[in-house]
Amino acid sequence: MKRVEKILVSACLLGKRVRYDGNTLTVLDQIIQDWQAEGRIVSVCPEVDGGMNTPRPPAEISNGGGYRVLDGTAKVIDVEGTDVTNYFEEGASIALSLCKKHGIKVAILSESSPSCGSTTIYDGTFTGEKIQGEGVTAALLKENGIQVFSQHSIEAAAQTILKLSQS
Repeated sequence: MKRVEKILVSACLLGKRVRYDGNTLTVLDQIIQDWQAEGRIVSVCPEVDGGMNTPRPPAEISNGGGYRVLDGTAKVIDVEGTDVTNYFEEGASIALSLCKKHGIKVAILSESSPSCGSTTIYDGTFTGEKIQGEGVTAALLKENGIQVFSQHSIEAAAQTILKLSQS
């Protein structure tokens, strides 16, 4: 029997005003709309779910990426110099719990975010420079076998989900 896969999706990509600046990154994509209509999307904003307000000062990972935050060798610092690592770790934990609860194997997260970036994040200098790396949530999900895609690779995510549902 074919299994209906649920998908974890960043809330900002679904039109929710949860980004640090109170805005969205709404993705108008037919695949996402179809998944929403089918009730397959589980929405998450790791930063808000982890206890942060909207709006909030922008934050970046200092000294590396999400894997280094998870192993305790890097921190998430906001533009005012406040260590907000604990919020990011809590939000990542909540996202992982949602994946486990719903049997989710694929996530579509907001690229370049210190939580959700799957291939790039900002470099920690608040100068707009990006580096290769993952956000805290993306790293934790990947460590736990969940495939993470950005809003720029929805078709690839859909192909992965199709293969999973046929196995």
